[in-house]
Amino acid sequence: MPAINVEPITFALFGALGDLALRKLFPALYQLDRAALLHADTRLLALSREGGEPDEQMARIEQALRRYIPPHELDDAVLQRFLARLCCLRMDFRRGEDYAVLAQNVSAGLPLIAYFATPAAVYGAICEHLAGAGLAAQARVVLEKPIGHDLASSRVINDAVAQYFAESQIYRIDHYLGKETVQNLIALRFANSLFETQWNQHHISHVEITVAETVGIEGRWGYFDQAGQLRDMIQNHLLQLLCLIAMDPPSNLTADSIRDEKVKVLKALAPITPDILSQRVVRGQYSAGIAGGKPVPGYLEEENSNATSSTETFVALRADICNWRWSGVPFYLRTGKRMAQKLSQIVIHFKEPPFYIFAPEQRSLISNRLIIRLQPDEGISLQVMTKEQGLDKGMHLRSGPLQLNFSETYKSARIPDAYERLLLEVMQGNQNLFVRRDEVEYAWQWCDQLVDGWTRIGDSLKLYPAGSWGPVASIALITRDGRSWYGDF
Repeated sequence: MPAINVEPITFALFGALGDLALRKLFPALYQLDRAALLHADTRLLALSREGGEPDEQMARIEQALRRYIPPHELDDAVLQRFLARLCCLRMDFRRGEDYAVLAQNVSAGLPLIAYFATPAAVYGAICEHLAGAGLAAQARVVLEKPIGHDLASSRVINDAVAQYFAESQIYRIDHYLGKETVQNLIALRFANSLFETQWNQHHISHVEITVAETVGIEGRWGYFDQAGQLRDMIQNHLLQLLCLIAMDPPSNLTADSIRDEKVKVLKALAPITPDILSQRVVRGQYSAGIAGGKPVPGYLEEENSNATSSTETFVALRADICNWRWSGVPFYLRTGKRMAQKLSQIVIHFKEPPFYIFAPEQRSLISNRLIIRLQPDEGISLQVMTKEQGLDKGMHLRSGPLQLNFSETYKSARIPDAYERLLLEVMQGNQNLFVRRDEVEYAWQWCDQLVDGWTRIGDSLKLYPAGSWGPVASIALITRDGRSWYGDF
């Protein structure tokens, strides 16, 4: 890894006692400190509206670090150094007067990273008051999803932020873009002619993107029931993965060159009109079932639930990209909660050879697949056909992997969490892994037409038992095209 130029900054975390900050952001910052990627003069400001006196807040942060950092990675000397950087401040994020105290704690002349681990409704007020305190010029602001619940609301939020900050200062996070395997997509595609020369409609039959979760709502009923799986997962994570898989080569590795190509993919997505919606999209909601060997309630029986909710916890769809590279190649996207396995993977299915010379009964084995696993066990596997060993085997074929498992191949190297990479990129002022405003808006535009279509045709939810791979209709969605979801069992 090339040396990284580490400069001093002030890192201000708004919403410092929330679940995201305690579970992900503080542990990620600790790991950067442990890897000597925080300058000695870097200061961390933990900003919250509640939580007691500073000593009580500090104790909560330390408790979270000890809980969420693996014991073998928790070094007491590093922990004490990390905590010594911290300053806990109580603030009402909507009160301009409170920002005077913040300004006193920001090092003059150094970059300020303002991370908004808060509801998006507060983004505008925070930006206004940062500017009012004279901090806007030196700040980079980091926005967590969701940015709105549709195109119109996302524009309101983005307009409020853009009133005080230029696009070059705004970092919209999608943590999937920080995953090691997602980063490898660029290298895999554009550094290997083996793949890039085959990466088109002439050689690829179809593409699957699956992001499956075994968990349910986990106490997020209020947020999730207003959002649903389409807005929570498809609009950002899965469409971002689709863009990285489908985009044309950028002219260089600068942020805007990469994001320009992703936007072209979003603009080329074919609309799914109401007349074909029921054949192209499946909405589901989990009912009671078995997960992890234990009985679990259905979505409508979860704590604080609304028994009449029609919010989807599962979406499967077929997307088509209207351009020369992908004409006629379907992209099947699937995501859901309370599914059979925690799994995030992309499967590229290559077309069969035009003429088959082996035993007819083996023809079902012939398809080559490139499997890109994001979690668990990040890695890449290419399924290829070889002859079985043995004098008595003749030309009997077998399907086997050429495999790169990151944790096994790079045993001495720790795979960083996505947030570690993203936070470091913000500190370096690099926007490659962040989402530009027009990406957000084109993604919302495409998802909004699905929601509008469901409303117009009165699309009903398909139930699926917790612990399964989703509604039967999602199997029909892909088998209708003569295909099947890879790896379901």
